Amino acid sequence: MFWIIRCLGLVSFTQGRDITLPSLESMTVAQILNRFRSRELSRSTLAFSIQVITHPRYDRSTFNNDIAVLRLSTAVQLTSYITPVCLVSSSVSVLSQTYCVTTGWGRTEYNPSPPILQQTTLPIVSTTQCKQHFGESKITNSMICAGGSGSSSCMGDSGGPLVCESSGVWYQVGIVSWGGEDCSVGSPAVYTRISYLRKWIDSVVTSN
Repeated sequence: MFWIIRCLGLVSFTQGRDITLPSLESMTVAQILNRFRSRELSRSTLAFSIQVITHPRYDRSTFNNDIAVLRLSTAVQLTSYITPVCLVSSSVSVLSQTYCVTTGWGRTEYNPSPPILQQTTLPIVSTTQCKQHFGESKITNSMICAGGSGSSSCMGDSGGPLVCESSGVWYQVGIVSWGGEDCSVGSPAVYTRISYLRKWIDSVVTSN
């Protein structure tokens, strides 16, 4: 596995302000799903990105098209805990109230930086409802919303996956992008919509 997708910036959940990251080219990509109980990294789970392709129409101010594709210097060693995830097709529209799963190291109610990888199940929220919550102009076609039912993504989760199961197969439908300033579990969070950007992702991988 040589490719990873993520958002372009580690976006905070505070009124659109963001946290400056090192350049993606210089970052170490740590695949740590084989260490559910700690942040420790083993040599087998480290790889460096040697090429970063950002979406040409990414808008830093609105987070529209918030996605980057990273090509790794070496393949990530797959294990029973580290496996590729299928990407949702460009023709698939996930229905609202479909329950999906997101994972991350982000802030929780009791810990600003949990030592254990967190997971939560949350429903897809319709675009109409999401626009009503955040404002008509803030939710674009490249975004999908989920949450508002007792759990939410939060600071530190950005770039993480939103995956949904269909017929026994898990598909990544979103990437944690942004949300409300207080990470309210009663409000949805916003994710980059993979189906909308799937053709662009495919073209990047094919041409590189």
